[in-house]
Amino acid sequence: MRLISSADPSLWIPVTGSLGFTGRRHRKAAIRMLMAQAGAGIGRDSLPGARFGSWLASQAIPLAMRRADGRVLAWTWRAEPELVVAMATAQELTPHLRMARASMPMEYDDTEDFPTPLGVGEKLLMAMPARPASPPSATYTWDTGTHLITLTAVCGDRERFGTLERALDDLARSIRIADDVTGGESNVLRLPPA
Repeated sequence: MRLISSADPSLWIPVTGSLGFTGRRHRKAAIRMLMAQAGAGIGRDSLPGARFGSWLASQAIPLAMRRADGRVLAWTWRAEPELVVAMATAQELTPHLRMARASMPMEYDDTEDFPTPLGVGEKLLMAMPARPASPPSATYTWDTGTHLITLTAVCGDRERFGTLERALDDLARSIRIADDVTGGESNVLRLPPA
């Protein structure tokens, strides 16, 4: 299963598919923000080797995402790349994944229905996470029966997180599944985004 998106280019910079110098600044900013949040999560201002690690990750991540072939899409906020990072994934719904979802902590039960072209999914805003060091986040999930599609956004600024909700909702609504349609015995037709 491959994901595609028609995310608003005036708001979001796609990290997926950006190689070399294309999108490099936004990739590094996003990775730096995520590493800073990881350091805060374990009670440290910065992780040792974080600058080198973010550079190395900014070089390796686009190649890894290209190998994922549409199962992973990622974006950063155009105006301020370190403010928010969003990533959409498609995972096969295995029994283990279903069990992991069923045994999530109680705060994950506060979801609300979220209708999109993918169907009615769930939306969960964690503006005030249980652990104070954890960053605010938004998670959108859709169960297609065979796959679990998830969009997760992490924000670097707790006070500005609420101002991003509408843009995150629009980003979630832009995600689609790109199916291959077989035409004849061996021809494959790729459909463009709807």
